[in-house]
Order: sequence, then C-alpha cells, then structure tokens
Amino acid sequence: METKRRKFQGVLNILSFNRHFYIIGIGVLALITASHQIFEWSDLLYWLIIAAFLYGLIMPLIVSAYIYDFSGYYEFQWLKDCSIDESKVTNILNINAGFDETSYIIKDKFPQVHLKVFDFYDAKRHTEPAIVRARKVSIVYPDTQQIHTSSIPLPDQSVDLIFLLSAVHEIRSNEEKVLFLKECHRLCKTDGKIIMVEHLRDFPNFLAFSVGFTHFFSKTVWKNAFINAGFASFKEVKFTPFMSIFICTP
Repeated sequence: METKRRKFQGVLNILSFNRHFYIIGIGVLALITASHQIFEWSDLLYWLIIAAFLYGLIMPLIVSAYIYDFSGYYEFQWLKDCSIDESKVTNILNINAGFDETSYIIKDKFPQVHLKVFDFYDAKRHTEPAIVRARKVSIVYPDTQQIHTSSIPLPDQSVDLIFLLSAVHEIRSNEEKVLFLKECHRLCKTDGKIIMVEHLRDFPNFLAFSVGFTHFFSKTVWKNAFINAGFASFKEVKFTPFMSIFICTP
C-alpha cells in the first residue's frame, strides 16, 4: 500500500480529532469579546486574554505541523539513532492504541521481516473523543489483532523489535502500563529492543500544548515503568525538542 502522506496530514488530523477543543475555544473567545463590548474592563487585560487563548489554539497546530509534517518523523530517519542491526531482525511487532499510521511504513522499511500488528484500544477505558474519531479513519493493517494490555498472544522471546509509537500514553494507569511493558519484556528476544516514541510532560511540550501537556507522562514516569517491568536498559534520544525516542532492552 502507498505510504506517502498528504501535505499537512498531521496537522489536519490534530484539527479533526480534537475539534471539540477548538469549538469550545472559539466559543469562549466569542463570549470574552461580547463581554468586553458589554462591560467596561481593561483593554490591556482583554488583549492579554485574547493573546493567551489564541496562543493555546494555534501553537499546538504549529508544533504538530513541524513534528508530523516537516520533521521527517514518518520517513523513520530517526531509526538510524536506534542502533538496529537489520540483518538480525526477523520478527517485528507494532502495537497501537486504535490509530495506526505506521505499520505500512514499517513494512516498507523492513520488507523481508514478519510484521505483526496489535491494537490495545479498549472502548470502555479509552473514551477520549479524539481516539474515537481517529479509529474511524485509521487504515487497518491486514490481520491486525485486538488485544488486552495485560496479555499479548505471542510466545516468550519471539520478537526482535517492538514499536510503540505515540500509543502507550493512552494507558493512563501506571499499574496497567507496567503490566503491559512486562508483556513486552516477555516477548523480546535477549538481544531485542523496544522502540517507544512519546511526547513528554516537560517544559517544551508545555510551551507547545499548554495544559494539554498533562495528557503525556514525564521521563521519570516512563523510566520507572520500564525498570519495574524488568528492562535492563533505558536510553533516550531526542527527536525534535518535543518528542523522545526511548530504546529499551530486556
């Protein structure tokens, strides 16, 4: 299947999946403007509030366009920093949270390997409107299998690479994250790797997404989760100031 993305597909996805936030934001801006016309209050305060709201609405789109449309994220050039010996890779697992933009790209990058795709989306737990909308337009890779985060139906030490790309932050419970990563640890060959890409709850992502950065987790949370899951190493490589690649080995 064609893996070429449309222009501005990333930022258009953000707008489409999170349109409820933008509708609410525009509505609040309209109320603020109306109140400023009706009641007498400081022009300086009014423009400061307008600037803050516009920043909160526009900056996530600018950053998302930079990451998902112009940084080369979907070209997977960042894989060169993951020290992968492709000659030893025969089995790859790609796990998503109900929205899959990467499986066909991974298969294109590793045409000779066996690629298995799992989806841990749970409608009862993962109820955010953005995920529900994303699932409606997601391209499903052939034979994608629905799983529970606590049970991945593959044998022990059977996978060379496990990709977790902008997905695991949807597991909100720390206990569930650890159980899921323990399953990933069980599947990894002794020389296998987990490649996880995530935004972090840090200052750059606060500047990018304001209060929306609380949807992500800090590096410390991820490090503790991987250690508690039994992983021997935890390495971070930055991909843009807003995304981190974590490379973990069993």
